[in-house]
Parts: sequence; structure tokens; C-alpha cells
Amino acid sequence: MNTADRMIITTGKGESFDTQSDLSASERHILQKLFFWKSMASSLDEFRDKKRQALFRGWNQSGPVEESRALEKILKDLEEKLVERLRQEKKE
Repeated sequence: MNTADRMIITTGKGESFDTQSDLSASERHILQKLFFWKSMASSLDEFRDKKRQALFRGWNQSGPVEESRALEKILKDLEEKLVERLRQEKKE
């Protein structure tokens, strides 16, 4: 795969993850859904509920997906960004 086709995610703590090599196909699919929910969730609880549902259902209803360390760290970072977004929205 061409490096231009890769998606590298760098967390707020400076850890970088290559979604092609660090995540399974199922995890990448779940991450796409949760990127959307990071922008749309009205609370951290709602985001975490969507995360639980996505991990339980898996990719294309394939069944539960075990969260790898890489996905765990990426999702923790998404949670932190969600909390910051919610704080900013509350100030407005």
C-alpha cells in the first residue's frame, strides 16, 4: 500500500497509530463510526454507549470485536476531544 493511502492518527499525548497496520479491518470500521459520534454525541455517556454497541455488534453484524491496545488508546483520545468539544459548546 502506498504511504499516501495510509491514515495515521496521532493522539493528544503524541502517540501515533497507522490504522492499516495497527488496527484490524473491523476496528477500522468501528473507528469510522466513532469519529462521527465524537462530533455528534451530546455527552460522554452517549459516546461510550455507542462505543459499547459498536464493539458488541462488530463489523457488518459480525459479532463482538475485542478492543486492541491501539484502538483503546485512540478511543480514549476521542473521548478527551469530545469532552473538550462539550466544554467549548457549554461556554458559547
